Amino acid sequence: MRVLGIETSCDETGVALYCTERGLLAQALHSQVELHERYGGVVPELASRDHVRRLLPLVEEVLARAGIARSELEAIAWTEGPGLAGALLVGAGVGAAMAFALGVPGIGIHHLEGHLLSPLLSTDPPAFPFVALLVSGGHTQLMEVSGVGRYRLLGDTLDDAAGEAFDKSAKLLGLGYPGGPQIARLAAGGTAGRHALPRPMLHSDTLDFSFSGLKTAVATLVRRGLADDAARADLAAEIEAAIVEVLVAKSLAALRETGQRRLVVAGGVSANRRLRESLAAACAGSGACVHFPEPALCSDNGAMIAFAGALRLQHAESDALPRGRAIGGFVVQPRWPLESLPAA
Repeated sequence: MRVLGIETSCDETGVALYCTERGLLAQALHSQVELHERYGGVVPELASRDHVRRLLPLVEEVLARAGIARSELEAIAWTEGPGLAGALLVGAGVGAAMAFALGVPGIGIHHLEGHLLSPLLSTDPPAFPFVALLVSGGHTQLMEVSGVGRYRLLGDTLDDAAGEAFDKSAKLLGLGYPGGPQIARLAAGGTAGRHALPRPMLHSDTLDFSFSGLKTAVATLVRRGLADDAARADLAAEIEAAIVEVLVAKSLAALRETGQRRLVVAGGVSANRRLRESLAAACAGSGACVHFPEPALCSDNGAMIAFAGALRLQHAESDALPRGRAIGGFVVQPRWPLESLPAA
């Protein structure tokens, strides 16, 4: 089955073509970082307009790279949610229209399910079951995963997500957007521990997260004044260390609580080098293994949507689409709990 995947949930336009027999055939991605950088964050209306401009040319680019004609597509998958409503509508509208025009199944995919399953596209894919750490600009969650659609929420962020904490801290330090890579670059020249930042909920008896207090502590230190560039680098290193320490501790606690020995990390923040190194060392020390998606699959991308769509469609009844959706119909869900998805 050849499935075209479309991702437009936020500030990246992603398109990919996945074949259940041959794997990932082609993918293309346009990032809106330069568009939003001047505002220090995503402007929803600008994001939607840019998806309109970029999406169809990217579809043509992917089909050309794969050497596949539109008539050879067997299904279309798009991101249904969660995300920015206007941005979601662009991808869903185009995806549903293509499915209707071609007379093939169309399916809306949960953005986080795409991230969660993206490591299965790697050269060393994990096997079910496992614990998943979903960590991005808008979400920080721990899930126990028994199979496609079989998800149990273990812990969630109570306020800011880890990626959001990176973005807001970077803005306080006068750095660009997105904040995670900017903080990491500045932190490489600093030393953690020279500034005291809290590790929110590190010792709580739950697997939930909270990063708003960390952002407030950073704001307080910045208001007091940083002596020089070295002090800024030290603060960036401490920000990164605090976030990583909490993510690692909660992930290990989730493994202990569930009895699982396999951790899967996905989402944009999973590209952070310090997080990868710290989780790899911690899991090795506890006898667990950890899987990360390839760097190109960490950010929002069409490949994860095409892949998740293929898995969902393979498990669907031959005469019906998943969740009872008729060909040509679509909805978007800016808020959509991952654990509410049906099992495949």
